[in-house]
Amino acid sequence: MDNQYVVGWGTLALINVGLAQGKNRTGLNWFLLSLALGPLATFILLLVEKR
Repeated sequence: MDNQYVVGWGTLALINVGLAQGKNRTGLNWFLLSLALGPLATFILLLVEKR
């Protein structure tokens, strides 16, 4: 697997943690979900409402 791909995927997961915590969601859960779903997790985070 290309290293740039792994770094980009990990960076996106960390960005999603910040988005999740900003919406009062659990960062660890969203980090793990982001590792599995990637950009789809970001899209879901953008659609959910703040708690």
